[in-house]
Amino acid sequence: KSTLFSLLLRFNTAQQGRVLLDGHDLSSLRARDLRRQLALVPQRTTVFAGTIAEAIRFGRHASEEQVARAAMLANADGFIQALPDGYNTVLEERGSNLSGGQLQRIAIARAILRNPRLLLLDEATSALDAQSEAAVQHALENLMKNRTSLVIAHRLATVVQADRILLMDRGRIQAIGTHESLMVESALYRTLAELQFSLPKN
Repeated sequence: KSTLFSLLLRFNTAQQGRVLLDGHDLSSLRARDLRRQLALVPQRTTVFAGTIAEAIRFGRHASEEQVARAAMLANADGFIQALPDGYNTVLEERGSNLSGGQLQRIAIARAILRNPRLLLLDEATSALDAQSEAAVQHALENLMKNRTSLVIAHRLATVVQADRILLMDRGRIQAIGTHESLMVESALYRTLAELQFSLPKN
């Protein structure tokens, strides 16, 4: 599944067929121009040496107010303000002075500030505990509003509200539909849902 995102980001090139975005073949677009339109929130966020504010800006020009607003929408402002140096807190190597959930909310704030046309979420909550996942999920809902989003997820709770779900198994699409339609039409999807949601079997 992550190969699909690599194709969209032009890290890999399709050997057969075409990948289209708004009807445009990605191979005809400059990689730099394409990536300006996208934002990726990965399973594990990478941060570099610098302050939290710099991590949110990530090379973009943004005012303190814009950074703070992005953090608020990412459900991150509260824990940032509670730190002794707030947004000027210096991140340790790989962000080891923040929790996994806090780092994910930094990544979400970064994506909000980027304001992408297309959002890519690659297992963005899978490495988190239940409490952190709830905070991050709320932030993701803010980020996905009125935006085309592609979500890779093993946890069905992340995608049950999606307009369209593509069920993949062994590299192939097995079924396409909404959560409700797949529960009826796909035995594999229904089995996964029964396991994850503790639903009674038919």
